[in-house]
Amino acid sequence: MKLSILMPVYNERTVVEQCISQVLTAPLPENMERELVIVDDCSTDGSFAILERLAAAFPQIQLHRHPENRGKGAAVRTAIEQAAGDFSLIQDADLEYDPSEYPRLLQPLLDGHADAVFGSRYMAGAQTRVLLFWHSVINQCLTLVSNMFCNLNLTDMETCYKVFRTDLLKSIPIRSDRFGFEPEIVMKSAKRKLRIYEVPISYHGRTYEEGKKIGWRDGLKALGVILKYWLIDDLYAMPYGRGVLNNLTGTPQYVSWLARTLRPHVGDAVLEIGAGIGNMAGRLMSRRLLYVAAEKDPLYLHSLRNRFLRTPNVTVQQIDPEVPEDLAGLENCFDTVLCVNVLEYLEDPAPVLDRLRATLKPGGDMVILVPQNPWLFGSLDHSLGHKRRYTARAARELLQSRGFTVEKVYNFNKAGTPPWWASSKLAGSRNIRKPVLKIFDKTVWLWSRVDRLIPWKGLSLIVVARKSAGAVNLLEACELNRTSAS
Repeated sequence: MKLSILMPVYNERTVVEQCISQVLTAPLPENMERELVIVDDCSTDGSFAILERLAAAFPQIQLHRHPENRGKGAAVRTAIEQAAGDFSLIQDADLEYDPSEYPRLLQPLLDGHADAVFGSRYMAGAQTRVLLFWHSVINQCLTLVSNMFCNLNLTDMETCYKVFRTDLLKSIPIRSDRFGFEPEIVMKSAKRKLRIYEVPISYHGRTYEEGKKIGWRDGLKALGVILKYWLIDDLYAMPYGRGVLNNLTGTPQYVSWLARTLRPHVGDAVLEIGAGIGNMAGRLMSRRLLYVAAEKDPLYLHSLRNRFLRTPNVTVQQIDPEVPEDLAGLENCFDTVLCVNVLEYLEDPAPVLDRLRATLKPGGDMVILVPQNPWLFGSLDHSLGHKRRYTARAARELLQSRGFTVEKVYNFNKAGTPPWWASSKLAGSRNIRKPVLKIFDKTVWLWSRVDRLIPWKGLSLIVVARKSAGAVNLLEACELNRTSAS
């Protein structure tokens, strides 16, 4: 097990060597290695020469340098990219924070209780140097505003000491270049529903005469960062396929409308394939005896486990429907299988439907949602990773060919068709604009009521198909006939 200590440095020649000495000799839990990833942010006071000498003397040090000054957030971002440890801890180079407290910060992570731990200068038990009154007031006001917008109960949002599971930290995009890093990472951690713990730490703050750099202007900018990332759901560093669908966390009214449409077709025992971060599971799992939220993506699995940690009727399971072994042992277990935004990503959905059909009890329902209208296929579909869009006839024939009887077909979200066409076919957009999603979500109350009156086809297609009692899969029947003939 390894700890990556991420240290941004800018003009700290009077203290940086002593700070690094403390970091390299700080106590760590048993059998834990350390690496110190230092990013010099174009220091001009001779700090980099000191860092070069120390990096040559200590193999635990990785040294990187920005060719121009870009700010703390940019330096931390560079350090995160280079981190190779299981956990990553942010350490300033100014001696304000005490590395001897690493074990206290790491313990909730090692116990498996936390995904991130913040050291608080304001919790009971913290030892802090008494310094500027207004600086402390501004810190606490920023923490209060941050808590209001991200719905946390932190005591110290601006603390330097933040420790994360490295895999999660690498998956969070960091956009702020300066001290806006602190409110940004807190807001995104809250939206990602990371399990955050606070522990008291000591704080040996500096005065401005001693070299403190953060000022009141940074406080004003922090307010802007809080508001920006409250409005924007920029949560995943990798813009891969369904990762874009996490924009739906910012469209709760749309997701609730979809859930209301699906709910009458959902039985007591449910398997949801491609559950994502639990947008649909959170709305449909109520009153179900068993709800299996299945995912193949490790980041989404982590979010699901956090979200349903204490929900006894929800089981989170790693399942890739394209891997037959992942569904082994689940035959005849479920009343309903949900496939919301799944089939359009598959090269060949037929064998997947065969395997999912086997998990249904006789008479159970397969409920799918897929994008509709092949003529709408455009730049947004390419960006999302879609392989195809469906017609009602094609979806019906696909399900019937796999041994299902189609019970119901819905055109869903007709209001979304014109803006999708304009963005994807006309403008060639590669991303769904978040302000457009926000505006659409605020007007879902209207669109959901007039949807059936709109004359064109919906942006999505919902198909409910039943596994008939005693029905034999058509492919199995053909195989049996061939065997008998031979």
